[in-house]
Amino acid sequence: MIRICPSVSLREDELDYQFIRASGPGGQNVNKLSTAVQLRFDVKRSVSLPEGLRARLMRLSGRRLTLEGILVIEAREHRTQLQNKKEALARLADLIVRAAEKPKARLKTRPTRGSQERRIKAKQGRGKTKAGRRAVRPDD
Repeated sequence: MIRICPSVSLREDELDYQFIRASGPGGQNVNKLSTAVQLRFDVKRSVSLPEGLRARLMRLSGRRLTLEGILVIEAREHRTQLQNKKEALARLADLIVRAAEKPKARLKTRPTRGSQERRIKAKQGRGKTKAGRRAVRPDD
């Protein structure tokens, strides 16, 4: 079990790591070793996530989420598989922690009388300004 936050833990078998060749620093090793990591996590079928968290995570994932509901995170900053694996897991944990924060419910409020009066006064002022730009008619 991987503990993400107090309310969420993921099972190891739900995470799938694939190692691919990375671009960037590493000299000749870049052409020989597969150090970049693709972490795949099936959000849709995960038994570790509560329903509300799952929906928020899918919304937060954006382009990283496939049509099948699989979250793909790539890490290729470091030169070793282990460091990239830790980086990908940290990114997944950060995403889940952000999704675990429940959004605040919006409280309905009404505009104050003063703000309504200021709005109307501003609209009238703009109207007078525009009226002053009109062409003068001879009968006025």
